[in-house]
Amino acid sequence: MEVSNDPISMATVAPMAPVTSERPIRDDIETSIPKPYMARAMVAPDMEHPNGTQDHDARGMSVLQQHAAFFDQNNDGIVYPWETYKGFRAIGFGILFSLVNAFLINLAFSYPSLPGYIPSLLFPIYIANIHKNKHPSDSGTYDTEGRYIPANFESIFSKYAKTVPDKLTLKELWNLTKGNHVAYGTIGWIFNIVEWGTAYLLAKDDEGYVSKEDMRGLFDGSLFERMAKKNATKGKKRR
Repeated sequence: MEVSNDPISMATVAPMAPVTSERPIRDDIETSIPKPYMARAMVAPDMEHPNGTQDHDARGMSVLQQHAAFFDQNNDGIVYPWETYKGFRAIGFGILFSLVNAFLINLAFSYPSLPGYIPSLLFPIYIANIHKNKHPSDSGTYDTEGRYIPANFESIFSKYAKTVPDKLTLKELWNLTKGNHVAYGTIGWIFNIVEWGTAYLLAKDDEGYVSKEDMRGLFDGSLFERMAKKNATKGKKRR
């Protein structure tokens, strides 16, 4: 099969579609990540970490499962509201915020993950079926099976990191949610706003930025582990 040398065939900007210029994508990802458009099942690589998070144990889980597994306090594959609450407390959130999030998250994401059709008043989230909770208007970094797509993660920063190339401000995170809002996906868009708003509160630095590394850690759950260890160390020092 003959490969075309026509530059239009590889263009990423269309003159009649200004949004393609306003939200550019990288054309150099393959210099660091082989096949960056191939979804990774168990690792979350980026340009700076082509092999994913060092010393992070995937335990055979998909990247999306790893994201949720931190909140599975007893490692039984099910996340109950009280475990979600404990997880939020462990990473540094206050009592009220953790209670509200535990209620909303398990209320919203329990039923799609259940192995059957009968709802449970305990609102469990089954990690084996967490991929069923993927919703419209998200970043597209997870695919519908819970794998991680490196090119889509890199696009978050090429499209929206206008102040610092590897960091996002709160306004830029807002622009990310707006840019991913698709038709008839308003409920998913609201979920996305809540998710990224919580991520900002968790990961922002003293200057109000969320770093690329911390955002990558959100996707594979390694940021939660780091934050929990950090807070546990602070607690020991206070004693």
